[in-house]
Amino acid sequence: MKNANNSKLKIIPLGGLEQIGMNITAFEFEDSIIVVDCGLAFPEDDMLGIDLVIPDITYLKNNVDKVKGFVITHGHEDHIGALPYVLKELNVPIYATKLTIGLIENKLKEHNLMKSVKRKVVKHGQSINLGAFRIEFIKTNHSIQDASALAIYSPAGIIIHTGDFKVDYTPVFGDAIDLQRFGEIGKKGVLALMCDSTNAERPGFTMSERTVGRTFDNIFAEHRNTRLIIATFASNVDRVQQIINSAYKYGRKVIIEGRSMVNVIGTASELGYLNIPENTLIDIEQMKNYPDEQLVLITTGSQGESMAALSRMAANMHRKVQIKPGDTVIFSSNPIPGNEKAVSNVINELSMKGADVIFQDVHVSGHACQEEIKLIYSLVHPKYAIPVHGEYRHLKAQAGIANSLGIPKENIFIMTSGDVLELDEHSANITGHVPTGGILVDGLGVGDVGNIVLRDRQHLAEDGILIVVMTLEKYSNQLLAGPDIVSRGFVYVRESEGLMEEARRVVEGALDNCMNKHITDWGKIKNNVKDALSDFLWKRTKRSPMILPIIMEV
Repeated sequence: MKNANNSKLKIIPLGGLEQIGMNITAFEFEDSIIVVDCGLAFPEDDMLGIDLVIPDITYLKNNVDKVKGFVITHGHEDHIGALPYVLKELNVPIYATKLTIGLIENKLKEHNLMKSVKRKVVKHGQSINLGAFRIEFIKTNHSIQDASALAIYSPAGIIIHTGDFKVDYTPVFGDAIDLQRFGEIGKKGVLALMCDSTNAERPGFTMSERTVGRTFDNIFAEHRNTRLIIATFASNVDRVQQIINSAYKYGRKVIIEGRSMVNVIGTASELGYLNIPENTLIDIEQMKNYPDEQLVLITTGSQGESMAALSRMAANMHRKVQIKPGDTVIFSSNPIPGNEKAVSNVINELSMKGADVIFQDVHVSGHACQEEIKLIYSLVHPKYAIPVHGEYRHLKAQAGIANSLGIPKENIFIMTSGDVLELDEHSANITGHVPTGGILVDGLGVGDVGNIVLRDRQHLAEDGILIVVMTLEKYSNQLLAGPDIVSRGFVYVRESEGLMEEARRVVEGALDNCMNKHITDWGKIKNNVKDALSDFLWKRTKRSPMILPIIMEV
């Protein structure tokens, strides 16, 4: 597969390189584009009321006839979550492993896309041909089953994309990562390695998922006479498997609680990724038929999310489960950066209700630490290194590792979303930039809330709103009624009658001023009222609420 006409391969990350989340990367060669992953991000604190953020796919829509399909590495939200939104605008086939397709289908069902979207299950070791590309799926380990690395064969050379991975020699389910295959492809000569950077700052090796199982066994042995409530990520099927194993061993019944947890566990057990002994799972309705020491609840909410099951239990808002003294609650996850405060709040609430909370040593990461990253580089021997999946500091740490293994600095590319990297065996350069960014999803509205709306929400949140209603006579613009002033979130009207009375006089003054200057344009009248009122309020209160003048004519 030598490249006859000297075209270069373009690698274009459309998201996922500034943050953990919203992973999506386009690979383009002449008239073929394949897209790896299509994830969402969760909103930042300043995105008031936004539910999720999906990538801007303008570039793909502008090149829709080149796009051959989505190739998905694994079934986490930050890799599949945006698919239902993006597929409505760009209907191309999806290729992924069995569990990943199962989880994607849950989403397609919710969005009524099952009939229109083509999907194909690929096994590890298989390849698919899409335009100028051949993509081979390589078995890896991660905190969700069926994760894959991708070997992308293009006429310009081979790219290996690790997806999210760790090296687990003793996985709970299935085989260890296919290191042999990485080595074989490395022998052929690899143009570039795009490697997971999430834990690139952490020295050493990531522990095997199985070590968590031993911790659970100890916890179950030590807490034989309390109810156990274990919060973890819905998608971590192996973690759930180990909890079920311990529960079975110690004669406990298992309740699965939380919508996403029920979804994933249902899909995983249907497809054979979970082995649940008979009569172990019970419905939450049957909980009252068993004593506490025979129960274990597996629930969502390990990140302190306000609507997840555990947070609702902690806040006494859960319909079926009340936390009581003697309960043992286990957080089987680490707080994602930014969630520490929410998690800490939930732990405090649980402790106040008398629960015993455990959060040490009951979690291992799903991402490779430095030694595993070095192992992959040593097997693959890439010419270029392109760190992916992480914030800038993680990408930088990975660049440092690549450099320490002998890859020259000028062959290491820390890209930002939207950069176009063109490469072949002779050279690699960033040659341009395509539009990227986050599209905000609020309820059913996709992209209808932009920066201006967010700015207004911020303004309303900080200073509140005043609505000024006045009735003017047609033609003469004489004030017939009002001005009436309504305040929300600015001051409590009943206690500020003096201020409101003065404000009313200020508005009347502004209207008189308009009359004297023969201003008849309503827009100008509104602006005059707004300016006069906001000056007055700033002087009196040092606050600047949003002011909405409303004029009615008679």
